[in-house]
Amino acid sequence: MIENNETIDEFLARHADDVEEAVRKAAAQEIMPRWRRLAADEVDQKAGPHDLVTDADRKAELYLTDALADLLPGSVVVGEEAVHANPASYEALRGDAPVWIVDPVDGTRQFVRGERGFCTLVALARHGVVHASWTYAAADDRLATAVRGRGAYLDGERLYAGVPEPGRDLRVATSHPDYTTDEQKHDLLGLRTPGVAPRACGSAGLEYLAVARGESDATAFSWEAAWDHAAGLLLVEEAGGVHLTRTGVPFRVTGGNDLPFTAARDAATARRVVGLLSGEA
Repeated sequence: MIENNETIDEFLARHADDVEEAVRKAAAQEIMPRWRRLAADEVDQKAGPHDLVTDADRKAELYLTDALADLLPGSVVVGEEAVHANPASYEALRGDAPVWIVDPVDGTRQFVRGERGFCTLVALARHGVVHASWTYAAADDRLATAVRGRGAYLDGERLYAGVPEPGRDLRVATSHPDYTTDEQKHDLLGLRTPGVAPRACGSAGLEYLAVARGESDATAFSWEAAWDHAAGLLLVEEAGGVHLTRTGVPFRVTGGNDLPFTAARDAATARRVVGLLSGEA
């Protein structure tokens, strides 16, 4: 818990390992036992056939909600499934209390298919600033972490996004067509140009990790849900990368962004992608 006038940085110095343990336990107890073992009645649709939720999503979020709130009394949790049940709870992102931003299973469609491309995302924010993040790919037992001003790490090894290889097409993960409107598809058409190799994204959290590792050059996403972006954006920042909205300002987890936006390995790449999305390059 935060004691007296302890700052979030001081809280993290004492409890970052406890958060990691909570993330790992949520996956071990609620997610992995259901991976490749889901019964039909454990999978439901939310907004449509591509928007799925499983018992693993629900139960892992409940586990993390209890564990994280216990670690930091006075904090609130903004989780994907809780917001689906009560959209007004999303407003906590704009409040004064520390906020845990949780996506229990990012890449639910991949999870339901029995694929490995899913992860658990947790970020700690206050007043719109993301201070720390955890990205756990449970199927591969790989954990990426970031603390603002202290770098990004994957399994304890420092991450550096680097810069794209000169002369090579930019590798850009974009919003999946199944989740985009006609207008959003039109916005993303700017990336279909020589020198850019766009592809539909999988788990957003894992796409951000790929940018932070230098395996991908950028993302181009057209939705704002904080649970999909908060953890990964800090990971990219702390690995040396940059994120920009279409108007050239950083993405805000509190919302109101001019979409689409990008997260890229370096500033030059971010500006290039934004220019293409804006029809200016």
